[in-house]
Amino acid sequence: MHLELRHLRTVRAIHEQGGLARAADVLNITQSALSHQVKALEEQAGVELFVRRAKPMRLSAAGMRLLRLAEQVLPLVAATEAEFKGVEMGRVGRLHIAMECHACFDWLLPVLDLFRRTWPEVDVDIRQRLAFAALPALAREEVDLVISSDPEEVAGVTFQPLFDYSPTLLVPAGHPLVQKGYAEPQDLAGETLITYPMDRGRLDVFSQFLTPAGIEPAQTRQVELTAVAVMLVASGRGVAVMPDWVLRREAANPELALLPLGPGGMMRRLYAAVRESDLGLPYMAHVLRLSRTEPLRMLRDPAA
Repeated sequence: MHLELRHLRTVRAIHEQGGLARAADVLNITQSALSHQVKALEEQAGVELFVRRAKPMRLSAAGMRLLRLAEQVLPLVAATEAEFKGVEMGRVGRLHIAMECHACFDWLLPVLDLFRRTWPEVDVDIRQRLAFAALPALAREEVDLVISSDPEEVAGVTFQPLFDYSPTLLVPAGHPLVQKGYAEPQDLAGETLITYPMDRGRLDVFSQFLTPAGIEPAQTRQVELTAVAVMLVASGRGVAVMPDWVLRREAANPELALLPLGPGGMMRRLYAAVRESDLGLPYMAHVLRLSRTEPLRMLRDPAA
């Protein structure tokens, strides 16, 4: 099967528009040409990619696989094209960032260090005081990018997926849960839970794990620094839930154990919220690309 970018754009457009006519308008081709393209693609694949009887027209299971590929590949292609255009478009701008994720410093600072070498004339700053009202600040243009795991409907704002991560429980090596191999919400009912100083609604351990189960930890203790939280856990002062990118260096620590939340673990997705009007800026495309690739490289290489 010979796939081209136009095939991926076709699959995405039909999925988003719900039919050939509207998709043809978006792709700026005739409906007849689009229909022939779809037929040729299905002949190559050997399976139907669309359920034509459905209204609106929807993708088959095979078509959904192509859509997932399109969602991965096309943003990277667009970002690369935007970077190439950046030489002609100028290199001055502003990139002020707010985070609804305290632990994101761990990967964001290395990303910004790489970014500033390519874009030395872009003013970069992290507006930490706006963490509790980051999205309104983005809408008011006080910041230009917000890191969040909770996408919302905000007029004029788009949430760009960055990468998936796994909230992971950190316990002392001798903790009884180590033998069980994973944690359930009720397992934390008798624990001191060490967290970052964030609103509960922004902490995965509460919003995705404890609160839906109606479970409260015995105590909570807020700690600013990851290193201090890790030290407290190793000393038996409590347990903590942190993203896997934070704990990558602790995997070999004999004083600690890392456990998934639930028997199958938990997966979350991190997003970058930006104004739709800024999405085409070359430096914005570059920082988004770095934010997708560098954290994954750090996870593969704990020494990075």
